[in-house]
Amino acid sequence: MSAFQDYIYRMATIRRFEDIQAWQKARELVQEVYKTSSVGRIGKDYGLRDQIQRAAVSAMSNIAEGFARKSRKDFSHFLSIARASAVEVQSLLYVAFDTTGIDHGQFEMLYHKADEVISMATRLMTYLNKKESPLQ
Repeated sequence: MSAFQDYIYRMATIRRFEDIQAWQKARELVQEVYKTSSVGRIGKDYGLRDQIQRAAVSAMSNIAEGFARKSRKDFSHFLSIARASAVEVQSLLYVAFDTTGIDHGQFEMLYHKADEVISMATRLMTYLNKKESPLQ
C-alpha cells in the first residue's frame, strides 16, 4: 500500500478531530512554536511572539473546526485557512530569524513542521474534493 493509499484508508476511519494526522502535526507545530518563542529575544518581542503563536494555533484550530462542519466543502475551506496559517508561521519565522536571532536549526525545524502541516492539509483537501469521499 502506498503512503497516499494508507493516508486515505486512515481518513475513512476518523471519528474525532484528534485522529486527523494534519491536526496532530499542527499540534506539534504549536508546541514547538511556543517553546521557541518563549525564550531569548523573540520572547521579548511581544508582537512577533504573539503573532507567530496565533498563526500556529489557527492552523491547528481550523483543522478541528473544519472537521466539525461535517461537509466536504466546509472542511476543505477550513483546511485552506489552516494551510494559510501554516504559511504565515513560515513567513514569520523569517522575521524571527532576521530580527530576533532564532538560530538556523530552530528556523529549519519549525519551517519543516509547518511544511508538513501544509502538505497534510493539501492531501486531505484533495481527498475531500473527490466525489467518493464519505463526507457529504
